[in-house]
This record gives sequence, C-alpha cells and structure tokens, in this order.
Amino acid sequence: MAANKAFRLGPVALSNTLTTNILNPGTITGGVGMGAGDIYILLKHIRIVNKTAGAVTFSLWLGATGANAAGTEVIGIGLSVAANSFIDWYGLLRLDVADFLVGGASAATSLTIQGEGEIGVK
Repeated sequence: MAANKAFRLGPVALSNTLTTNILNPGTITGGVGMGAGDIYILLKHIRIVNKTAGAVTFSLWLGATGANAAGTEVIGIGLSVAANSFIDWYGLLRLDVADFLVGGASAATSLTIQGEGEIGVK
C-alpha cells in the first residue's frame, strides 16, 4: 500500500532570474536502526498565473541546483501567459533529491507558480 501524502507547492512569485530554485525534495536522516531515506515528489499539476495587464513568459528546467542547461527544458520554455490569465500543466514528473525544478519569468513577480502532487519516501 502506498503511503504517499498530498502536498502543495506555493503559490510563490517567480523572479526574473531563470536559474532560481523552485522545488527540490529533501532527505530523511536520524532515528535509530532505520537508516536514512530519500524523499521524492510526484508533481502532477502546475498553474502559472499572470497578475499583470501584459503578457509575460516563463521557463522551467529540471536539473541541478541553480542550473538551466540545454537539454533539461521541461515545461513552458519561453511560453507566454496572457494578461490576467493562467496556464495549467498536467502530467507526472518525478523529482528525486538530486533534482531541482528551476526557472523564472521574463518580468519579476508578474507570475506566480503553484502546484500539487504527492510526496513519498524511497
């Protein structure tokens, strides 16, 4: 039986720095006789909301901390969100402890990101 728990990301404003760490699972340490485990995240939904009167773009990568290397683009690379609107992404994206969801927007604090998924222990 799975013991995953629902979790929520944000909402948090996206900066205009495209290498900003947005989401990363942690680790579990401590206790006696249980060893250590790693947490993983199953990201199922992301919503990007534009609170401004003009279109703003966003980009998200999956990779190392503070990095947006070519080939790691994952959601909305330069994707425009219309004024006073939103974009939804649905899928199943697993993040392990070495995975960072990084990214940002073309204009600071114009877009907010929120999401839902599950968090579990390996």
